[in-house]
Amino acid sequence: MTTPFLKSGARLLGAAAMFCGLVAGTATAQDVTLRVHQFLPLQAAIPARAITPWIEAVESQSNGRIKVEHYPSMQLGGAPPALYDQAKDGVVDIIWTVLGYTPGRFPRTEAFELPFLVTNAEATSRAFHEFVEANAMDEFVGVKPLALHVHGPGLLHVKGDGVTTLEDMQGLKLRGPTRIVTRLLDRLGATAIGMPVPAVPEAVSKGVIDGAVIPWEVTLPLKMTELVNTHTKFDDPRGLYTATFVFAMNQGSYDALPDDLKAIIDANSGPDTAAMFGRAMDDVDAIGEKKAEESGNTILSVSAEETARWKDAARPIVAEWIAEMDGKGFDGQALVDAARALVDSNTAK
Repeated sequence: MTTPFLKSGARLLGAAAMFCGLVAGTATAQDVTLRVHQFLPLQAAIPARAITPWIEAVESQSNGRIKVEHYPSMQLGGAPPALYDQAKDGVVDIIWTVLGYTPGRFPRTEAFELPFLVTNAEATSRAFHEFVEANAMDEFVGVKPLALHVHGPGLLHVKGDGVTTLEDMQGLKLRGPTRIVTRLLDRLGATAIGMPVPAVPEAVSKGVIDGAVIPWEVTLPLKMTELVNTHTKFDDPRGLYTATFVFAMNQGSYDALPDDLKAIIDANSGPDTAAMFGRAMDDVDAIGEKKAEESGNTILSVSAEETARWKDAARPIVAEWIAEMDGKGFDGQALVDAARALVDSNTAK
């Protein structure tokens, strides 16, 4: 016969077992905090219109189990070229950076930096992410690319009378964002000086450079309308150039997540996310151009006939890049063809 004492003890043991089960279930929930590090202020296009919405989405979809801390303007230390390794080495969990800040490290991705490829940032970003997934994922060992994207068509922003012909490029000192774009500027007659974008305002104000090639949206955080007085775009459906970016997560940080939280990160990664980043660029490009107009600056346009001359002058850049890729054991022409086809198909959607 079971005594009342034994019945009471059994109930206590059952309650204790249930409590332990609840504690174990809570521990299994694995709340995580991820740190995002990037080089621009919070009000810039991508931090405000892409990274912040991405953070809000993963926090909401995880019911608060994922917490994300956003550190803009290199607040966790280092210079912009160090960001990729900060993610790869696990110094931070997630970074956003320009791939061209580490020249030669992502050779096949440079197909998207070649001249007169970009249409708009949204379509070209989707194309770029698809291109990397098909052709260059082995360049990203150690990280999980969440979004690979581009900015909108790059323009010339210059002090003085501005640029409408190739001859106007002669003697200009212009900031270039990547090794491909600096080669392009040199080929077009300017003297290209490579530097991260946060260094541009001081370099312009001190006369180190006469201007820069950047998209409209970047003119806002850099206050370029106060530093230069002319802006040059092209009468062509394709822009002069674009730069490539990656929003990437440390592979170990991703692998440590439970499957349900991995699924949330996965749902907020890929071509759709890349397109969202590109769309943010396009939206703020329109704001940047309007700001230049309201500031009374001169907006110039290279005619279609003159643009053809620029394309002819830039053609050797493409041939040199193809030869360089062939020398590395890649099919350079196939990479260029794939990039162009993906941009065309995504722009036509």
